[in-house]
Amino acid sequence: MTILSVWTFLDGRWWFPASISEHGPAYDQQFILTIIVVGVAFAAAQVALGYALWRFRDTGDGTRAVYSHGNNRMEMIWTVVTAIIFITVAILGQRVWYSLHMQPVAAGAAMVRVTAQQFQWNFHYAGADGKFGHTDPRKISDETLNYVGLDETDPASKDDAVLQTLVTQVNKPVQLILMARDVTHSFWVPQLRFKQDAVPGLEIPVHFTPNTVGRYEIACAELCGQQHYKMRSYMLILPDDEYNALGALSQAQYQARVSELYKKYPVPTY
Repeated sequence: MTILSVWTFLDGRWWFPASISEHGPAYDQQFILTIIVVGVAFAAAQVALGYALWRFRDTGDGTRAVYSHGNNRMEMIWTVVTAIIFITVAILGQRVWYSLHMQPVAAGAAMVRVTAQQFQWNFHYAGADGKFGHTDPRKISDETLNYVGLDETDPASKDDAVLQTLVTQVNKPVQLILMARDVTHSFWVPQLRFKQDAVPGLEIPVHFTPNTVGRYEIACAELCGQQHYKMRSYMLILPDDEYNALGALSQAQYQARVSELYKKYPVPTY
């Protein structure tokens, strides 16, 4: 088991795919630091275990085992040292977490309202006026494709769009407002180094800056029902010209163009 565990890390095939966000390298550094710390502790524990098995083995000479009630001094040292190490790692991790979840979003960030439901992601975009139309849960209807309850009598809703693809602009900050219609879901893009639950009754704001053009899979990382495996979508990160060209299209044309971009940008394998 020890050899298999070590090989799993050294082999590297299940490590993270290449980062596509500005905050990604900081997360990777924190991950590597944590692996080093726990790796050293793991190696030390295995060496100590091996030594104990050898040193206190049955030699067959009839020597009786000696039982100990422990060493309070050694237990105290071990507890304090371990606490210091893991508290330090936790503090460093909180610094990285704070940069993504607690700092104010950059000015001019594109905002997208994300509504999760069994078993679909819905991305609500404001139109050219930059205002989101009013939504009302009582107006939600899957039959009429009104997945977020958009109030069509609100003038601000006339140019809104609700799609199943997250479209972003490369090197431009994005703020997501995560919500859920039914049960807890979890928005996860491995390359983005970002995973956040979407909880019924809550609006959870998060922000990031994508920096690599392409198409990436969005998965639900929270078991949300029998068809959980179907709950996926895609995130398109587009260069400026392609992103800006989408703004002049109707919703039907927009959907058709997104389908073309799917073909242009295949999902990376890892």
